Amino acid sequence: MPFQPNEGKNLEIDTDYGRYARYPVKTHVITKDDVLEDVLDKYVKDYIQPGDTIIMSEKIVAISQGRAFPIEEIKVSRLAKILSHFVVKTNYGIGLGMPETMELCIREVGRPKVLWAAFCAAIGKLFHKHGVFYNICGMKARAIDGPCEYTLPPYNHYAKMAPDKPDEVAARLTKHLGIDVVIIDANDIGANVLGKPRKDMPDEFPIQAFKDNPLDQCSQQTPIAIVRKVS
Repeated sequence: MPFQPNEGKNLEIDTDYGRYARYPVKTHVITKDDVLEDVLDKYVKDYIQPGDTIIMSEKIVAISQGRAFPIEEIKVSRLAKILSHFVVKTNYGIGLGMPETMELCIREVGRPKVLWAAFCAAIGKLFHKHGVFYNICGMKARAIDGPCEYTLPPYNHYAKMAPDKPDEVAARLTKHLGIDVVIIDANDIGANVLGKPRKDMPDEFPIQAFKDNPLDQCSQQTPIAIVRKVS
């Protein structure tokens, strides 16, 4: 199998479901002109086995849907400028900490909900409660991200929304490929499942399998992994 772990990452990991290998799949730079079925056929189809699971970065799903935008093309509202100043900055991505990404959140979630979330977050801070804004706005807000130096060009100058209807995308790709396809949002502090082919499919397996972010987020250009049980 022509796949190697990314630098600084382990190929295998122990989970409550057994020991699994995560084979990173290198692709070309995905754009809005790409069809994900074609991407899987080109880079994945010849290497999968029955029982494998494909775990795919939500970024390429969003990009293929045209939900990533050059920063300079995002018209920022006054509300976005104000609210972005109150977002706690982290080392794991910009999140909503810049006016352009906050603007995408307002467009995606809606102005009333964002205002309510901001109010509740302000009250929460008085009681040392964190994450209130994201808990109210939901996964669509959590998955919004902005440009970072380590992001693969040209997306180091883009902001992106969460993928649209990720469960439907996961189900469609699962049907196309014949094995489960799961769409996740992962970084160095953990993973969240955004899309899965069946509602009764537990989130815990992909979360455990990707808790160390084996695909990374830099120049590796590996937005897909073939996940296979080894013991």
